[in-house]
Amino acid sequence: MAIEKKSYRSGPYADFIAEAVQVGNILYLSGQLGMDDEGNVADDLLAQVKQAYAGLKHVLAEFGATLDNVVDETFFVTDVEELMTNVEPIYAARQEAYGGLPEVAQTVIQIGALVDPRCKIEIKCIAHL
Repeated sequence: MAIEKKSYRSGPYADFIAEAVQVGNILYLSGQLGMDDEGNVADDLLAQVKQAYAGLKHVLAEFGATLDNVVDETFFVTDVEELMTNVEPIYAARQEAYGGLPEVAQTVIQIGALVDPRCKIEIKCIAHL
């Protein structure tokens, strides 16, 4: 039996990756980079975090959702030490994106590289609609 799915594609990798797939009332968002739709990468980790959240907000809006719908979030970072050195401004930006302290499960994973070597972080989420 086939599962009914709805997907959304945009940005520089639209030919390869769906930015989100909805199955029932669960929305699985692909990781968002600190990159805009034209492929421009933000300069530093904090700016990349802000850009990634802007991307998440955009994708969520395509499904009539907001960050309030997010229940699980994963940070994939290329340098966890850099993240922890800048943890206060980064988590302040996270709170700003969510409009306060989010009630969201979160995991942080250090990885060797992201799809674009200029990127330092990718944020992946699951949302309940």
